[in-house]
Amino acid sequence: MQIEEIKKRLSSKTVGIAGCGGLGSNCAVAMARVGIGRLIIVDFDVIVESNLNRQYFFFDQIGQKKVFALAENIRRINPLTTVTPFDLKLGPDEILAVFGGCDLIVEAFDQAEMKEMIVETVSLSLPSIPLIVGNGMAGLGKSNQLRVEKLSENLFVCGDGCSEISAEQPPLAPRVGIVANMQANMALQILLGNKNQEEL
Repeated sequence: MQIEEIKKRLSSKTVGIAGCGGLGSNCAVAMARVGIGRLIIVDFDVIVESNLNRQYFFFDQIGQKKVFALAENIRRINPLTTVTPFDLKLGPDEILAVFGGCDLIVEAFDQAEMKEMIVETVSLSLPSIPLIVGNGMAGLGKSNQLRVEKLSENLFVCGDGCSEISAEQPPLAPRVGIVANMQANMALQILLGNKNQEEL
């Protein structure tokens, strides 16, 4: 499929991104670069200097709300992508209200309990919307262990599934960026009409 056809088909699609940190900010930028029509981005946090080792922000944006800074960065990359930012903390009710009309949702939380919450909420209440989760991207090296798994008809997991963040295994730009772009790549595959396991 040629790039103009890809952009044409993506221009009518809406992707929701839950979290604007290392996964969410980089995935959102990748989606904007390929021509997604609309992004709904949600986060309640502010940018701090330690975020800059892996998140798509700039030094002069420290102290700003992540959703608004990311919306501005995406506008500068591709003004044709409409970005709708929500400065709030997501719970089950907010997920349904904010992401209910999306074609696809990307999970980009830091905390395991938040990941579990969005998987349960989407699986139970929005089962027809594909959800792409990130799990296992801490540390460095071992790129070949990063993969995409299809867990059910509309649930996909990107990462190695095991490497947890710790003082000895911090989240760093290379592996976080790989997983974020795996999420974006899987989103493209789904939005363009292919969810087959053998082609993941």
